[in-house]
Amino acid sequence: MTPALIWLIAGIVLMAAEVVSGDLVLLMLGGGALVGAASAAFTGNPVIDVIVFAVASTALLWLARPALKRRFLHGPEIRMGPEALIGTHGVVVSAVNGDGGQVKLGGDLWSARSVAEGQRIEPGTKVTVVQIAGATAVVVPES
Repeated sequence: MTPALIWLIAGIVLMAAEVVSGDLVLLMLGGGALVGAASAAFTGNPVIDVIVFAVASTALLWLARPALKRRFLHGPEIRMGPEALIGTHGVVVSAVNGDGGQVKLGGDLWSARSVAEGQRIEPGTKVTVVQIAGATAVVVPES
């Protein structure tokens, strides 16, 4: 077996093993092994191939891995439950004031009240949810 083929197989095995670990280290080492395979195909010198592998792997671990971890492993915060409704838009079904009313949010009927005490929002008005207080949506009319 030629050295380039050995490097290529090592790279593929390391990248496949990444599926089990999920820490992106083996993926970076696999990338370094693939660069080592390219070096072996061109130079045929095992010392140069190992140096190229070490430099490429180190560069991938220090430069690419942190960016990939930020991108894939620490995604955006996912709001769940009633908090997921904050910022959504709805339509007033029955007049909403500081004491109560009803709005339709995403196909569901919610009890609602306006943000301002003296404010009255008429049926058919589009509103935005600014807060969820218990089982009540606190809304403001869209401008």
